[in-house]
Parts: sequence; C-alpha cells; structure tokens
Amino acid sequence: MEPCHDIAHLAHVEMYTDRYEESLDFFTRVYGLKLSGEDETSAYLRAWDDYEFHSLKLTRHHQTGIGHVAYRATSPEALERRVEAIEASGYKVHGWTDGDLGHGRAFRFEDPFGHIFEIYWDTNWYQPQIEAERAALKNTASAFTGAAPRRLDHLNLLSSDVTEFRRFMETCLGSRVTEMIQLDNGRIGGCWFTVNNKTYDLACTEEHGGGSGRLHHVTYATDQREDILRAADIFLQNGVHIETGPHKHAIQGTFFLYVWEPAGNRIELANAGARLILAPDWKPVVWTEADRKKGQAWGLKTIETFHTHGTPPVKKEH
Repeated sequence: MEPCHDIAHLAHVEMYTDRYEESLDFFTRVYGLKLSGEDETSAYLRAWDDYEFHSLKLTRHHQTGIGHVAYRATSPEALERRVEAIEASGYKVHGWTDGDLGHGRAFRFEDPFGHIFEIYWDTNWYQPQIEAERAALKNTASAFTGAAPRRLDHLNLLSSDVTEFRRFMETCLGSRVTEMIQLDNGRIGGCWFTVNNKTYDLACTEEHGGGSGRLHHVTYATDQREDILRAADIFLQNGVHIETGPHKHAIQGTFFLYVWEPAGNRIELANAGARLILAPDWKPVVWTEADRKKGQAWGLKTIETFHTHGTPPVKKEH
C-alpha cells in the first residue's frame, strides 16, 4: 500500500476519570505532566517536550476510559483529503467540532467498536506561562523536573475484531501496520500502527474482557531506560499500583513499566531506544501464538490482568 502522508502524528488523547482530583494529582505531581490549562470539565496536560498545548485531556466523567483520540494533519489540504476519505468510507461520522483550548476545529468520526477519533490542523503551540517553565535550550519546548516523561508516544485500544479495526485505520488515517499477532485460529490478535516513521503510535489488541469501546493504556516516552527505573521508585513511594515491569517487550522492543492511575486507567512509561521505521516498503513483522507464549523479550510472562483489565471496567473482569 502506498504510504499516506496526510496525517502528521498522534496529537492527544482524552481520558475519562471518575476520581478527577486524585487523577490530576497523579498526572502532575507523580507522573510528571504539566498543566497547560483547565476549564469546568477538563484539565489539559502535556509532557515537557510536547510542542502542542496539550497531549492529554483529563475529563471529569461518571466512568473511566477514553473520550477520544486525536491526530494532527500535515496541512489544511491534507485535512480536507482525509475528511473526504472518511466520509466516503462508510464508517460513522460525527462531523466538525469547534475544538477546545488546545486546537481549532476538528473532524470527528468513530470506529466500529465505539472509539471516537478526531483530526485537525489548527493548533495552539505551547508557550511557557511562568519563567520556570522556559527551557534553557531553544530547541526544547519547556523545562522539566524529576523523571517526567518527554512526550506522548502511543495508546492501545481494545476491539473484538482487530482485522476490522485495521481496515478502519488504513482507510481513515492511512496508517501502516508495522507488527502484528497472528493467532492459531486465524484471527489477528493485535496490530501496531504508524502514520510516520515512529515504530507505532497506536496499537489495537483483541478484547478479552467482554467490553466495547475500551481503553487498554496510554503511553508516554522517556529519554532512556534509567528514567523508567527511577519512575518505578517514585510510583512505589507514592503508593501507585505497579501492574508489571520494568521489563522489555518482545513486540516493538520497548522497555516498559505499567501502572494504574487512581481511577484505574492503565498508564505506561516506555523507551523505544533509537528504533524507527524508515523503509517505505516495510513488511509487517508477524508474531505467532507460539512466539507469544515465550513471554516478553527476556522471558517475563504476561500477567493475567494485562489481558483482561481495560477501562471502563466490565462485570466479566476479574
């Protein structure tokens, strides 16, 4: 498939929380994101080298999970091309919104599993609000403290049909698959997608919890593995539930640590090293069930909650 260059990058994720104050405290004081702005319903957060106003929109809600996923287009013309493709795709369309504190008008649409996406062009570049936030180096977006993550990296959504989700991503966003899981029963168990030269910006894995439209996790990237080791101690000190890691994934090779924020949404810190997908004719790396049963890269077995826990929770969840 000819690479599509209409979409620049994953821009932000809206996350729901039913424990707003506790979640906001976690993301700012413990996890290390910066608060760019706040309105009646949401906090707008960013990592220290995210160039946009926000990369996480934390929203008060009666449940946990995901509000929407946002991508930025490469130009106004690219945005219009994508809108035409989405309108012709047959997938559910929500239409144009006025945007929010972080960006201008956005076009919203929905995958077959209840996840809402939006794409936009006009954005608000981050400007330091106080002198302490100003970076010493002109090519860095802002100052940072502690073991704060550098930028938004990716998210993982859950669906009952990963093959259909793959069609959605390829049709609507022009995404490429870089790696995938092929199950013995013929189904695709997971796909890792990219719209640029990153190894991936979104993953979709099979829903095993009986829910729909659910979030598996949101991930921010660190500069180096040592940042994650220090973060593990910070989480421990602050009573954060460490689910699994630090360890290295076999798929995509990222060094990882997974925790649950106070409302129960799964959050990851990851370091991908210097790995990029530069080949325009890249062929997806295929992992089998036998490969997966070997565990993660260095042999750590994947714990049960990693397969069943998603947000919002469902009654079948153990």
